[in-house]
Amino acid sequence: MRIAFSVVLILTSVLLVLLILLHKGKGGGLSDLFGGGVSTTVGGSSVAERNLDRLTVGLGIIWFASIVALNLLYKAGG
Repeated sequence: MRIAFSVVLILTSVLLVLLILLHKGKGGGLSDLFGGGVSTTVGGSSVAERNLDRLTVGLGIIWFASIVALNLLYKAGG
């Protein structure tokens, strides 16, 4: 069980790094490389940016839950 949670933790960590780098920054950055520099609508974020936000938050919750689960497994195992 520890191995499964460890794999989930590693995968979510890598995906979180990639997703965070894709977010639109204040002055550009890596998000501009992938078309993030295109101006958005006047009313706020684009649909793609909102979906990226949701995906990042969801992945962050899974990442946090896997850390808590691993901690509980290691404490229970000795």
